[in-house]
Amino acid sequence: MAPYLSTTESCVSDTTPGLGELVNKQNKITAKRIVATTDEPHGAILSRAGEVGDLIDAVKDLIVPFIRDADEATPSRVRGTPCEPGKNVLVEALQPEELMRRMDVTMPDVQNDGRTGILDLIQLVLKYSVNTWDQGFLDKLCASTDAVGVASELVLAALNTNAHVYRVSPALTIIEKVTAKSLASLFGLVGPHAGGITCQGGSASNMTSLVTARGALYPDTKRVGNGNHRFVVFANEHGHYSIEKAAMACGFGLGSVVPVPADKQGRMDPVALARLVVEAKQSGRTPLYVSATAGTTVLGAYDPLRAVSAVCKEHGMWMHVDASWGGAAVFSAKHRHKLDGTELADSLTFNPHKMLHVPAACSFLLTRDTRVFQRANTLPADYLFHDKAATGEEAETWDMADFTLQCGRRADSLKMALSWTYYGTKGFEAAVDRSFATAAYFASLVDKHPDFKLASHLPLPSLQVCFYYTPGGQLGDDLENTRRTRLMISKLLHRGFMVDRAPGPSGSFFRIAFNLQTLQSTVEGLLVALAEVGKEVVSS
Repeated sequence: MAPYLSTTESCVSDTTPGLGELVNKQNKITAKRIVATTDEPHGAILSRAGEVGDLIDAVKDLIVPFIRDADEATPSRVRGTPCEPGKNVLVEALQPEELMRRMDVTMPDVQNDGRTGILDLIQLVLKYSVNTWDQGFLDKLCASTDAVGVASELVLAALNTNAHVYRVSPALTIIEKVTAKSLASLFGLVGPHAGGITCQGGSASNMTSLVTARGALYPDTKRVGNGNHRFVVFANEHGHYSIEKAAMACGFGLGSVVPVPADKQGRMDPVALARLVVEAKQSGRTPLYVSATAGTTVLGAYDPLRAVSAVCKEHGMWMHVDASWGGAAVFSAKHRHKLDGTELADSLTFNPHKMLHVPAACSFLLTRDTRVFQRANTLPADYLFHDKAATGEEAETWDMADFTLQCGRRADSLKMALSWTYYGTKGFEAAVDRSFATAAYFASLVDKHPDFKLASHLPLPSLQVCFYYTPGGQLGDDLENTRRTRLMISKLLHRGFMVDRAPGPSGSFFRIAFNLQTLQSTVEGLLVALAEVGKEVVSS
């Protein structure tokens, strides 16, 4: 007989210190331990609900102080001053070898560590992780989530449902259908079959779009592969590297990706695109796909989508829009114009886990006709898609895995649905507008400062601000600029700020990505901190 999992209660001493001011309220706790027995007692009653409630309460007592620490560190970010020793809430910066030594993590060989063991491990993870709730975290295109995000992850963990077929995920399938269709309509992708799917992230969404483009435009490739086709993919030279990875995975090779020159603001040049497409045809290659970008990773540029679409239509190519980052502007009446032309796209990637603070990963691949996704990606799997044979051309497909490269699928759409429900479209609009204003305000401060040179163009296209440190108005050579930027970023960590750098026209420059929760007072403190660490670097 298979082992029966039961729970027994035991009193376990809990003296492990918590984070910050956290102190366990009890010296003794009741721990429920899972015990394997060989026989199931007749009429046994499970007590999993109590175990879950107990553990959630304990974990909450660790997580809430972690977030509160970030809230309480806000005044020091406003001042831009160095953190007190041992008081840097953002991160304790350690080299990998030192962190391995300090954490000293091992997996249990025989005896489980139970409740105390996992709480100890959670404390270690919180202690040595980057606290993305901190105002000083401005390093990437996504930061912390919010209260709704934490709640949504809890619900998904409790359900633990595979959203691949309707039968096992009925409610979550409806959520995905409705949320994707609502998002698609915002981008102008409308029609009876408009909507989309969620993928594991923006890179997965982009890859799925490329596979779909090949299967939709060249259906024979589903059976025979690329064959004699020498497919060519075109992307903004500042586009995301996931397009190259997708081309590599599809068997096109990295050489199939042609970078399209961009103007000084980082926007794809449609005239250059048209020329490159013609050249590809003349060399016997098959132009397949163009990835336009709405919000590039470094400069935040939005490509001219209507002009790109005209080239795609002329040459029979698939037009994809990578709006992973900049797509959130669709919620703003003030900034929506940057996405003009998205309704012309064959597919579009949008990541709410970036600018909208929905928990990662949450990425949608949207289209005006999801039947194209299904035709390109479907395979006969009667053991899984039981009702597929009865599905007609106009019938709605409810098994979401039939549209994708995935089988196992997490219901990430719920995270966006709950956030949208909580804040509403107007709430998103206000947050997006406030964030664009905050980024623009910082860019204006940099532009006026005698010791910094703005690399971003004004008006600022998105939430990234790129600039060089130029003491006394003097821009160094490429090596010196890179040295300054790298050292200043390192020194900023000690003041509770984490920012990034990127290659620019004169060596590496600062690339700072603001987010919906960034306060205007924080950016003022950041400029103070930058100016101070700049003096340290120049004098060193």
